[in-house]
Amino acid sequence: MTPRWLLNENFPEPSVARLRSRGWDVVAVGEISPAASDPDVMVRACQEGRWLATFDRDYGELVFKRQLPAPPVVILLRVPSYRPEEPAEWLESLHRDGAFIPGHFHIFDGRTVRRRLLSPNSGNGS
Repeated sequence: MTPRWLLNENFPEPSVARLRSRGWDVVAVGEISPAASDPDVMVRACQEGRWLATFDRDYGELVFKRQLPAPPVVILLRVPSYRPEEPAEWLESLHRDGAFIPGHFHIFDGRTVRRRLLSPNSGNGS
């Protein structure tokens, strides 16, 4: 079973559609709250217990510098260019391979995943 996901506004629509077609429970920020602030997106992910996927590096600052409460998993996709369907492929493959560890901030560069433990004070649901 796949976790529930919150896909940030910058997540391409073809990838959102692909994940949904495969039965994933995904909420796309661009559909429900266009132009929502990053802290508001974090709050929503926490409140709903959703794992957060984003291309926005600001989430690292929110989690580690500002120490805002974080959802169980945050995945920062740091890939400079890609086809619109690829982010869904990455999430599917990484999930299948067990790459996501609750309580961690994940950074995916297109080949490897680096992880950083979320602060025990972050309020994450892990």
